[in-house]
Amino acid sequence: GDVLLHVCFYAKIGSETRDFDIADVCRELCDKLIFRHPHVFPPKGHDNNHIDTAQQVSEQWEMLKQKEKDGNKSVLAGVPEALPSLIKAYRIQDKARNVGFDWEEKSQVWEKVKEEIGEFETEVEHMDKDKAEAEFGDVMFSLINAARLYKINPDNALERTNQKFIRRFNYLEAHTMKQGRNLTDMSLEEMDAIWNEAKLHERDGNK
Repeated sequence: GDVLLHVCFYAKIGSETRDFDIADVCRELCDKLIFRHPHVFPPKGHDNNHIDTAQQVSEQWEMLKQKEKDGNKSVLAGVPEALPSLIKAYRIQDKARNVGFDWEEKSQVWEKVKEEIGEFETEVEHMDKDKAEAEFGDVMFSLINAARLYKINPDNALERTNQKFIRRFNYLEAHTMKQGRNLTDMSLEEMDAIWNEAKLHERDGNK
């Protein structure tokens, strides 16, 4: 409601300056809708362009956006630079998919993930920090690609793990304090024992 109010408000200002009015706004939106959906609104004398699947609709949508007068100059130009890197990677991959640049079978992505992990391990062994950083970026990009292909939001997935780690670490910290001890004084084995207890506690709590 508030959004529509703002649209009407700006249209009113435009009509008073004789630049545009609400009818112009509606007409432009309708023209854009028709232009981007030729499978629904075929031009006179044309069929529905044989668009059968959601993927084909998406690919055609992206192609037609490029043809519009004010459309993006390139496929990836519409991805905001200011996005967090994880979300940007997902958007980049999705844009590429819209023009058909994607795996033929989603299961093929796992070979790419394994390949990138292997290349990262190699650079770590060579102690080349710059190349290792670049390869780690490739690992993350390939994992985000896998998440996209299997319709998992990688940002949501990572945040779930963040919250899980926080819960378990808080459990570890609280139980350590009950013993009158400090985490810095505990061995890794002792911390691992309480960490595993936290995992069991979560599992039992979910039953």
